[in-house]
Amino acid sequence: MAGRARWRGVGAVVAVLLLGASCSAPGGPDSATRAVEELLQRRAEAVLGRDEAAYAATGEPEAEFGHLAQVPLGSWEYRLTRLDRTRTGATATAALDYRIAGHDRAPVTVQRTLDLSRRDGRWYVADERPGPDAGEQLWEQGEVTAVRGERSLVLGVGQGEARLRRYADLADRAVPAVQGAWGRGWPGRVVVLVPDSTRDMADLLGASASAYQGIAAVTTGEAGAAGQAPADRVIVNPESYDLLGAFGKQVVLTHETTHVATRAHTSDATPLWLSEGFADWVGYRGTGRTPEQAAPGLREEVRAGRPPQGLPDDEAFGFAGDSGRLARAYESGWLACRMIAERYGEHALVEFYRAVGAHPRRAGAVAGALRDVLGLTEAAFTREWRDYVRTELR
Repeated sequence: MAGRARWRGVGAVVAVLLLGASCSAPGGPDSATRAVEELLQRRAEAVLGRDEAAYAATGEPEAEFGHLAQVPLGSWEYRLTRLDRTRTGATATAALDYRIAGHDRAPVTVQRTLDLSRRDGRWYVADERPGPDAGEQLWEQGEVTAVRGERSLVLGVGQGEARLRRYADLADRAVPAVQGAWGRGWPGRVVVLVPDSTRDMADLLGASASAYQGIAAVTTGEAGAAGQAPADRVIVNPESYDLLGAFGKQVVLTHETTHVATRAHTSDATPLWLSEGFADWVGYRGTGRTPEQAAPGLREEVRAGRPPQGLPDDEAFGFAGDSGRLARAYESGWLACRMIAERYGEHALVEFYRAVGAHPRRAGAVAGALRDVLGLTEAAFTREWRDYVRTELR
């Protein structure tokens, strides 16, 4: 976050010296700060009120106003956090809070950088872009098409409405599947973003495209958030997702929707083998998929005499690493959750997940939940899982 500086009680001589490059923050005495805050307020009101003329009067880029036409906005507000003056204008750092109507219970906050110019005594936006280390917003990539499902909202760029409708149908089937496994203690709605390419997906996430090659979808959101936290976003990589068959597409969206549902009970204490394994368990639940079919990478290791000795650590789930290792990590987590559901019951699996996420820190979280929910030590659980893997994949 950008730092704040306040100029208090400076004399006229110092003020002149600082005119070339100064910094002010909201709440200070700088009249420029107040003027820019008013500019951003007018800009926000224009977006929310769908007033194109009023938006154009605040500056550029006008094209993005049209890109937002189909997005059902419930709120849109800028909060100025820093203003850096130059001889010809200024650069504003702001937090943009926006909410999608019918889906977000609280605003999503993204960091924005706005270049400002001053003409005839008035401030204008010369350019608006993501803040440092922030990802793009979908509307910055082109005109957004919105398709509403019964339980979903799909927003896409470069996609036809018929294609987006198929995504909505898959998401609509995913929601009740997740409710059947996890329960109904979540809103039961999902927002799906479909950019035009892998590169565009990576730009939404503020990452490089190489990190998401072969990744069909990801879910963004605030781990451990509850109550008034905003809805997550499921972001699809169309180049990888469209290579999947109908079965795979449904499993992926059900998996990602599980992350949306479990977000409030997923914390820094939750290992990735559990969060990803549980999401896969929900995705495959009721499909009849066997371990041989769903865990081919791990099966090869078992049959080659190299069965896993322990559950994968978080590093094994890195997208940029060995794809085979990544696949085996997901398969290992899935089999662990499948074993708990089969031997201790689906309710016990859900309670175990919640108990791990409720722990204040990573250390001791799994061990405590195993003891309290399943009556096992961590060593006994690991032995049982290793035997289960060998039995199911031999």
